[in-house]
Amino acid sequence: MKLAFIFPGQGAQQVGMGTSLIETNETSATLAQIADEQLPFSLTTLMKEGPQEVLTETYHTQPALLTVGTLVANELMQRGITPDYVAGHSLGEYTALVAANVMSFEDGVRAVYERGRFMEEAVPNGEGAMAAVLGADRELLERITQDVSKTAPVQLANLNCPGQIVISGSAEGVALASERLKEEGIRRVMPLAVSGPFHSSLMERAADQLRASLTKIDFSPARFPLVANVNAQLVTDGEQIREQLVEQLYSPVLWEDSMRRLIDEEGVTYFIECGPGKVLAGLMRKIDRNVTVVSVSDRETMEEAVRLVEEWKA
Repeated sequence: MKLAFIFPGQGAQQVGMGTSLIETNETSATLAQIADEQLPFSLTTLMKEGPQEVLTETYHTQPALLTVGTLVANELMQRGITPDYVAGHSLGEYTALVAANVMSFEDGVRAVYERGRFMEEAVPNGEGAMAAVLGADRELLERITQDVSKTAPVQLANLNCPGQIVISGSAEGVALASERLKEEGIRRVMPLAVSGPFHSSLMERAADQLRASLTKIDFSPARFPLVANVNAQLVTDGEQIREQLVEQLYSPVLWEDSMRRLIDEEGVTYFIECGPGKVLAGLMRKIDRNVTVVSVSDRETMEEAVRLVEEWKA
């Protein structure tokens, strides 16, 4: 039996996230208190009470998701369930690194708060955009975005699963690419409600700031191999991971490739999605229906996951 912990990124946040874990597990309550101490606001209050629009602000969302993902992974490991591999979608990569002891929880919370601020400030509001493209293959999208980028920057940002790819860049570039895709018969191109053109070349300014921020953090060898967003390859070296986190900010998230690496080459058949929502489980159904994914976000789903793992082991 091979098991991977996977961690969601932005978009999974919801008011009430983590509350039942904090209220029923002493270690989780301590970690939540530590998160509050690292930030200039009460993260636990924001997660419990919202409002949703404030929780969704990038520099609030990122430490919230990292905290809840860490609470889930930490309790699973407390109860004897340890992964063979870890992976995280964009922001979720930081949560995976905390779970793998590459960075401390305290450093992780501060790092993603600063990352969120850098991302928010990198491009003036309205100048960048992202759009989800459904039903187009990667080759068509690469050809169109490369062509449009001669006029205005746009590129592939999230390669999530077959038939679901997100593009990112300047507002003009995303609009031009969207028109070109519709001319090619791709009808489902949906603008995303995001605050910036994440995972595009327009994030290079934020990447420079992030590099300086990450130099303050100690990166240790990974306890569990990480599948990196930027190249879908296994990595355990702390310094290599540090550089890849910087590159990740302006590079595509190769999520489908990462999951195929775990399934096809490493033989992983069981996955636990650690954090709110079931976004990654939904993507996995389109990548490979033969693997099992359990999503854990609260006390009820935690107990169900522990029971299921015992069945898998049997």
